[in-house]
Amino acid sequence: MALLLRFVLLCGVADFTRSLSITTPDQMIEKAKGETAYLPCKFTLSPEDQGPLDIEWLLSPADNQKVDQVIILYSGDKIYDDYYQDLKGRVHFTSSDVKSGDASINVTNLRLSDIGTYQCKVKKAPGVGNKKIQLTVLVKPSGIRCYVDGSEEIGNDFKLKCEPKEGSLPLNYEWQKLSNSQKLPTSWLSEMNSPVISVKNASTEYSGTYSCTVTNRVGSDQCQLHLNVVPPSNRAGTIAGAIVGILLALVLIGLIVFCCRKKRREEKYEKEVHHDIREDVPPPKSRTSTARSYIGSNHSSLGSMSPSNMEGYSKTQYNQVPSEDFERTPQSPTLPPAKTLASSSLFFLDAA
Repeated sequence: MALLLRFVLLCGVADFTRSLSITTPDQMIEKAKGETAYLPCKFTLSPEDQGPLDIEWLLSPADNQKVDQVIILYSGDKIYDDYYQDLKGRVHFTSSDVKSGDASINVTNLRLSDIGTYQCKVKKAPGVGNKKIQLTVLVKPSGIRCYVDGSEEIGNDFKLKCEPKEGSLPLNYEWQKLSNSQKLPTSWLSEMNSPVISVKNASTEYSGTYSCTVTNRVGSDQCQLHLNVVPPSNRAGTIAGAIVGILLALVLIGLIVFCCRKKRREEKYEKEVHHDIREDVPPPKSRTSTARSYIGSNHSSLGSMSPSNMEGYSKTQYNQVPSEDFERTPQSPTLPPAKTLASSSLFFLDAA
């Protein structure tokens, strides 16, 4: 009886080992941003696995707030790869015939949002198998900038800096001297693997070309700088020259502005003179015409007098034409008012 039970158990273990299994173990994969990640998933089937073959890849995002997403599916001899919008067009089966036992996929043009745990599930009833792969997307060091922070003069203190624009941590730094004497100052040795080298009491021996290489687990980048330690410059003379130059520039600008304004005023004045519409002063009254008008009026007033009376009156009063002094001087004889002359005319007519 015991032997029979042992035989049955062994048969059950043998059947279990012959069921569907995934041969690729779980693993962690690190890739750089923009590259292609190969996620392996190879399986074997047993004769007992007679059901339809279904293959499913799921993504558990690094953000725990998000639920698992189906990213690609094989079912009923068809491939469905439009489940997950973020990976649409970037995830593909590597084999053209997944039924042969290769359910591996490629994820192209990697992004930081692709970080997470990918799970491969293979089912062919009654066999079922799955495996997980942890994918980490890193950023290569890039945009490295090397520069000197400070004045490169003898006796000064300054710093050599190496700064990458981007790159996933951890980052490793390595400084090297490429020209002149490749021997580095002893005080620098402890900082040759740091992003900053502090230079104290600089001398001309420090001059030369230096390189800084930045690396991480997925790539590297490099930059160079040329250090030229020179004697101190005449700062007082430089400052004085700068001040004089600024003053001369201000004087020149002021002169230009003055000339421009003066020219504009002259142009404006000439324009106003040419376009000014002036009213003519009325001419003075003619004195001759005034005298004639005066005599004419007197003749009209005396027209009603009789010839006899008119002769005596004209001899005494109007034997001369009034001159210019007639209008100007108050001593010249004045004619009696027109009303008086008219009364005299009537008197003479009545007497006649």
